[in-house]
Formats: sequence, C-alpha cells, structure tokens
Amino acid sequence: MQFSSPLVEGRLITRYKRFLSDIQLADGSTVTAHCANPGAMLGLVTPGNRVWLSLSANPARKLPYSWEMVEANFGAGAQLVGINTSLPNSLAAEAITAGLIPPLAGYARLRREVKYGRASRIDILLDDDDRPPCYVEVKNVHMMRQPPLAEFPDCVTARGTKHLHELGDMAEDGYRAVMLFLIQMQAERFTLARDIDPTYAAAFDRARQRGVEAYAVTCHLTPQMIMVDRLVPIID
Repeated sequence: MQFSSPLVEGRLITRYKRFLSDIQLADGSTVTAHCANPGAMLGLVTPGNRVWLSLSANPARKLPYSWEMVEANFGAGAQLVGINTSLPNSLAAEAITAGLIPPLAGYARLRREVKYGRASRIDILLDDDDRPPCYVEVKNVHMMRQPPLAEFPDCVTARGTKHLHELGDMAEDGYRAVMLFLIQMQAERFTLARDIDPTYAAAFDRARQRGVEAYAVTCHLTPQMIMVDRLVPIID
C-alpha cells in the first residue's frame, strides 16, 4: 500500500484522550493529529519519539493530520511501527489478492465488511465456487516487549473476544474461519499477551479447538509505503 502523498515527520509531544496526539513538526510548529488506535500503545508513546503523519486533502476534516507510524526501539534497534488500526483490513485485502499470504490464496472473490454472526461484520470474506467461504478477522499488532516477539492485545479487548466466539461458530457450521494477526513491524514470532487479557487468551484457545485457524504476518514499512512481508510462527 502506497501512501497518496509523502508522510510528514515530527516528534511526539504527547498522546491523550486515546485518539489525540500533539506533534512538533520540523519547522517548530505544533499540530494535533488523530490517533486511530484505541489500545494502550505500550512502548510507543514516549515523548520525543520520531513519528510520521499523513495529511488529508479534505478541507472539512477537523484534524487534517493522522498519526501513521512511530520509530521505536524495543531493545534490538530502531524500527518503524504502524499504529493506524484503520489500515490492517486494507493491507490484508491487498496482500491476499496479490497472493502474499499463501494459506489464504486462490479464492475467486474477496469482499469486505460483510454481515455475519450476531449483528457483526467480518473484515474479509473469501469465497469460491469449489470450496466453503472463508471468514477472516484481522487484528493490528504493534506491541513488542521481548524482541523479536510480537504480542496481542496491548489492552483488554472485549470486542476481540466476541469476534473469536463468532469465528468459532462459523467454523462449527462448516465454514472456514481465520484469525489473522497483521504485525505492522518486523518480528520473528508472535504470541498472545495472556497476562494483559486472560479472557481473550482463553477465547483464542477455545476458538482454535473449535476449528478456527490463526496466522500472523509481518509488514515492511517505509515513510512511503506499507507492505505485508511474511508469515511468522505463532507460539504459546
């Protein structure tokens, strides 16, 4: 995925009220940017961190800047981390269409935000004339406490737990159901942060027992683009 215009570099002053962040730009001015991330963003919100913002061309937007990336050092060197949780569905759809996620390749059709379950919408629905539909739920991963191990979630996620229950229902009904963890950074392995949300971890284990598949993919990031890179193992 290419950004439509070059990202603007700055330095983080503070993140507050979950969805707001004050950024100092290179010219010394300060802007308030939208932070499309409801999580705790552990290890990513240190004042002074280098960040990159996108600038909307829509004059009606109250906050024209959006926070896209941050440079973080988890102990193994600095790297870019994508924090915009509105991007993973598009990144995953693009990667699946391009055949970059082998377990999800080869379907004839891809649809997004399709109603299913109990008044929910699945992030991606793959279907084909010769096999059952595949329901794919996508979660953004941006936490790393022990390099090179990526973790999810970084805060309690009741919504995520609900999604796992509904994926399990689809699997038991004979459909293919997949939990896709999209890691917007480089990592070698992925695991659940069981200490942060034990309920989600238990729901994940139960979903796997019910037939839900799980995959984790890393991303390569630059200030110009984000691209799904490769599958990494999920460990307990």
